[in-house]
Amino acid sequence: MRRVSTDMSNNDMQYYLRRQEERLNDAQNRIAGQKRILIPRDDPLAASHAVRYDSYLAYLERYEKNTLYARDHYNEVDSYLQQANDIMQRVRELSVAGATGTYTAEDQKYIAVEMNELLKELVSLSNATGSDGTRLFAGDRAFTEPFRIVQGTVEGGGGSPEMTPLVVRVEYRGAGSSRRAEISGQTYGDLDIGGGEAFWAERMQIFSGVDGSDYRAPDAGAFFIDGIEIPVSAGDTLHAIVAKINDSAAPVKAYVDADSGGLNLEGTNAHLIRMEDRAGSATLQDLGIITMNSDPAAPNWHPAARVSGGSLFDMVIRVRDALFRGDQEFVGSQGIAGLDLAMGNLQSRMALNGSRQERVETTWQRLNTEIPNVAAELAREISVDMASAATDLGMMDFAHRAALQTAAKIIPPTLLDFLR
Repeated sequence: MRRVSTDMSNNDMQYYLRRQEERLNDAQNRIAGQKRILIPRDDPLAASHAVRYDSYLAYLERYEKNTLYARDHYNEVDSYLQQANDIMQRVRELSVAGATGTYTAEDQKYIAVEMNELLKELVSLSNATGSDGTRLFAGDRAFTEPFRIVQGTVEGGGGSPEMTPLVVRVEYRGAGSSRRAEISGQTYGDLDIGGGEAFWAERMQIFSGVDGSDYRAPDAGAFFIDGIEIPVSAGDTLHAIVAKINDSAAPVKAYVDADSGGLNLEGTNAHLIRMEDRAGSATLQDLGIITMNSDPAAPNWHPAARVSGGSLFDMVIRVRDALFRGDQEFVGSQGIAGLDLAMGNLQSRMALNGSRQERVETTWQRLNTEIPNVAAELAREISVDMASAATDLGMMDFAHRAALQTAAKIIPPTLLDFLR
């Protein structure tokens, strides 16, 4: 049996008043935060939906930021490629003028000097740095200078101060694989066009000087061609390796040389073929394609391998040197043909970059439609109806005030009341 005392009514009144104050406080918090669900137990089903919506919305917002970064990156790349194409147009005009036979040998040297300066500007463009401080054409080696100028003397190019120094070659320091950005769920866009792709001219060919007729892979391993991993099983023959290369996504064609019995590789488009053995494996080294190199940015061709296929800079240097020699026939035939190859590849890379721009723009527009829809679904689950909440708050506040007034009349006076 419950004991009846003067404290009972006081305790009960305080208990129910505190509960009323708690409900009043929750209502005020919902209005202040504009959220219907403060803790999961308020509405467990809606809370579970809200968590999923909120998580998906965070993904979409991250994808939107990635697409904006990719779009800005593509715009910068397009600007530099366009400038390089304009310079190549000027180089070709000079080449045509130098091949007509209407200029003297001295005039041709002055044309070559201008071409040398244009060559330096082309190298500067290939080493361009983007707004985020990374090299635009360096791939995942974002802070590595892709190309380096080596200066020296050229036959027919000396004798006067304005003709020195001259660019004798442009060394490719290497760019890693292309960086990628996730622009939607499990969908990635390639960000970079490496310097070995944009600023190349001819299809590369690598001819091994090692006879691989009796080759057998001693252990399982793998090697990489242009970032594509190609596995090797223990006991694989040269023909098996050739088949694996041709079945891969690497942009090269492999075959066995009928005379030397060595591995030959040819690019399917104009680009620098990048190759390396996976750690612990030495397949390409054993086949005489590459060798160990202490400088990972330097070319690593095997000393016995024959490599052909020049860069855009090689084509310009060949024409410039021919102008210094006064070899108009070379300029008008092989020289201009090489420039056309370089310009064709450059323009194809510009088209590739443009297609990536269109794709990321379409993705960005889709995300900007999807994000508000998901945000609306999330708001429908968790947002409070302000009109209804304000009405409920007013009613609860009125009830609370009435309860306080009633409690003041019901609770009997205590000794403290008489001591005031």
